[in-house]
Amino acid sequence: MTTEEIRRGGVDVWSPSKTPPIGTDLTDEQLMAVAFRHLADIGFAENMAGHITWQPDDQHDMFVNPWGLWWQELTASDICVVDEDAHVVRGRWDVTPAIHLHTELHRIRPDARVIIHNHPYYVSLIAALGILPELVHQTGALFLDDMYLVENYDGEIDAPWRASELAQQVGPANLIVLANHGVIAAGRNLAEAVYRAVSIERVCRLAYDVMLTGRTPSKMSRGDMVGMRQSLIERAADVYWAGAARMTIKADPDVLN
Repeated sequence: MTTEEIRRGGVDVWSPSKTPPIGTDLTDEQLMAVAFRHLADIGFAENMAGHITWQPDDQHDMFVNPWGLWWQELTASDICVVDEDAHVVRGRWDVTPAIHLHTELHRIRPDARVIIHNHPYYVSLIAALGILPELVHQTGALFLDDMYLVENYDGEIDAPWRASELAQQVGPANLIVLANHGVIAAGRNLAEAVYRAVSIERVCRLAYDVMLTGRTPSKMSRGDMVGMRQSLIERAADVYWAGAARMTIKADPDVLN
């Protein structure tokens, strides 16, 4: 495809002069708690399963949820901090050894400052088929050339060496489907990672529902998808995150405690 056939997108085409903010200054722990609550509210959770890690820029330590609390009940004071080897350095609770999946990805992916892992229903359904979702809607452009399928996944990362093998396998992909298991979404910040997590569940649901029709979906232009991908990353992620935070805090202000 020639350069002329690729649609431009993102802030190169249009950038808003002003966008609605979250509306209040939040600590890092409060931002993490909001992310957990929002993803749980939209179904991106399986009871106590899953983790989010956030390794702020120029830091090795990372924020993470403790073992034993559901995403739906997390508050800011529950957030733990672990070092790059998964040892708890701050927090009231312990963390699961499965967190090595995150520490090893952070170790080899300095661009992945936030990593989200869970087993949402429709992603898990597609994962059970051992495939990546077909991109049948413009939201799917977010994942163009940015997905990886782990075809053989044993379901438990309980040691650093297991996590290191997986991290080496997935390469630079920001969206990783684990066969018969779930999904990993990565991003340069909370807004980007949360938006990927939200979007992949919708993408998988649409792909599954289209499969049920038994019909062949119409194909999207790759050139158009390149531009749309840029727009979704550069224009949609931040405003989605701000709105999600506003609604989450309004629904339960205790999330900030």
